[in-house]
Amino acid sequence: MKLLVIGDEKRFNKYLPDLPIVGQVEAVVVGRGTSDDDIIAQVGDADFIAADAVSPVSARVMDAFPSLKLIHSEGVAYNAIDVAAARERGVVVCNNAGVNAGAVAEQAVLLMLGCLRHVVEGDVAVRSGQQIQMKERLMVAGIRELGDCSVGLVGLGAIARETAKRLHAFGCDVAYWNHRRRTPEQEEELGVRYLPLDELARTCDIVSIHVPVTPETENLVDAAFLASMKSDAILINTARGEIVDQAALAEALEAGAIGAAGLDTLSPEPVPADHPLALLEGDAANRLVLSPHIGGVTEGMFRRAWTTIWNNIAAVSAGDEPINIV
Repeated sequence: MKLLVIGDEKRFNKYLPDLPIVGQVEAVVVGRGTSDDDIIAQVGDADFIAADAVSPVSARVMDAFPSLKLIHSEGVAYNAIDVAAARERGVVVCNNAGVNAGAVAEQAVLLMLGCLRHVVEGDVAVRSGQQIQMKERLMVAGIRELGDCSVGLVGLGAIARETAKRLHAFGCDVAYWNHRRRTPEQEEELGVRYLPLDELARTCDIVSIHVPVTPETENLVDAAFLASMKSDAILINTARGEIVDQAALAEALEAGAIGAAGLDTLSPEPVPADHPLALLEGDAANRLVLSPHIGGVTEGMFRRAWTTIWNNIAAVSAGDEPINIV
């Protein structure tokens, strides 16, 4: 049996689980971005494919591998896989649903705290000999504790639910909006209250984005949405950059229309040097905390992901049904 891995070889080797199936399968690793022609030429045939979450798997590759039984996304996303073609060919497609939920939730809370505690400006102040001046200014201006904030979650999927759990430990009041409202019992269990989206944007101290990119959610957070937020509110995005109008957010920060923003994702990626948010200066730049889309790429996430992938390979090899079929 042969496994084609489309991704990073060092990462693949690092997260090999201690499972019997690993020794029963020959693995061939090709780098992300390898053309279909090169994949077909290098691999010949494969029973299984495990692909980096942004790496495409085409119908052409599927047709070149008559033994193919399973295509598995390394992550949660699977939109780069031609699922319709796989279905037509009887090939099972799986993902790692929820595998990074806790990791991204941690990143969301980190960005909230980073904005509240002025970490960007504070770091610069200490390094430039302005520590006391900034400390004295903030003691007068005031520093909000996370537990004193109402947090509105836009979406209530796995990551948002894990975020809510962590926010409760801080004592936050947590509201949410979702296309499908949860039952009263589910809301009580999660400790969240429902708000219409416009009311959530208008009333919450922190608005945290947790929806996928769809035609309905692209630029969901636009100039009008930002204008409706409190002037000292914080926007957090650990979902996808396309959900937020990037230019509108830059303008809102420059104008002081919102208090701050913490972003793990921007659009486009890779982020160009002339991105409107990267070009912010002065106070606007100080109120923006950026991270390089690392919320979900923790060691724990990759260990869990590859354990699931190999367990699903074992299941398919034995004629059993794998988990997380998409």
